[in-house]
Amino acid sequence: MDTHVGTDVGTELDDRILGGWLGRIAGNMLGKPVEQGDHWTRERIDGYLTRAAALPLTDYLPEPVSESDGFALRPEWRSCVRGRIHGSCRDDDVDYAILGLDLLETHGFGFTTEQVGELWLLRLPYLQTFTAERAAYRNLANGLKPPLTATYDNPYQEWIGALIRADVFGWTCPGAPRRAASLARRDAVLSHSGNGVYGAMWAAALVSAAFTAPTVRAAVDTALTVIPASSRLARTVRRVISLHDSRLGWEDTLDAVQEETAGLNWIHAIPNAAVITAGLLYGDGDFTRTIALTVRGGLDTDSNGATAGSVAGVLCGAAAIPPQWKEPLEDTVRSAVFGFDGARISELAERTVLLAAQNT
Repeated sequence: MDTHVGTDVGTELDDRILGGWLGRIAGNMLGKPVEQGDHWTRERIDGYLTRAAALPLTDYLPEPVSESDGFALRPEWRSCVRGRIHGSCRDDDVDYAILGLDLLETHGFGFTTEQVGELWLLRLPYLQTFTAERAAYRNLANGLKPPLTATYDNPYQEWIGALIRADVFGWTCPGAPRRAASLARRDAVLSHSGNGVYGAMWAAALVSAAFTAPTVRAAVDTALTVIPASSRLARTVRRVISLHDSRLGWEDTLDAVQEETAGLNWIHAIPNAAVITAGLLYGDGDFTRTIALTVRGGLDTDSNGATAGSVAGVLCGAAAIPPQWKEPLEDTVRSAVFGFDGARISELAERTVLLAAQNT
């Protein structure tokens, strides 16, 4: 049963929603330089950090210590490593949170999947979409309607794209995970099916549950209740939970799950949900440890860091996020979403709070 956050806890709600935004952006920025999962494996990420004397990881990634490391990083690394950050980099993981906010402000909580598509065409440049979203965008432009936009000529239907769009539904449904999952599903079916949709529902519920859950484990358990227990996504998340419960170490847990999900693309929702779950459970509510472990887990590092950071930020609130993560962001976000480039993170959070108040 959903437990709603009342309006009498406004100050706390403000702090937690801002924490979600800051956590999402910081986690995204942390993972962005090594977002190439077929190259930046866990071993290579930790090798990079070892060469830079940056383990344990407690801040944004350090600059590369060798030319070869620099060539292997994403070209955006120059504006998202420690000492070089002045506001957030543009990234689709943040663009979709902004687009979701605009969707709810424009159409309300009764929005339709068709309206999601219309907003994409209006606000989002085609070349800033990727994989399933680009396939759905192309289908929209060719006149197809949902759910055909998700299934026609789209081999990416179960990848991570819908999951990265889900946070705003959790932020605006604090303590109401089933409602958050329902909204996320309505958004997700524009571009995804099966486990791709379940990933979005799970992530939205995870963020929503973090507002009222007494522990991160409780939030993880709650999120599982909104997706089919027999789905491969749910089975993989439960596997991570069981290995954590058995007191297996973080690396050994990810090794075990990596073997069981072998063959799935590094952008697929299932192995990435496992990395996020492990980061949250082994991070145990500590913001820095959570996003550091999640990014060190590899695969879609910036997306995973963003989702784990959002959950951890909601759990602890903005005031408790250590300053090394917040201050370089300079309360500024870069975005490809039309009309939002240069927006203040604090303003986006305030607008999200207004929506959450309408929905509780």
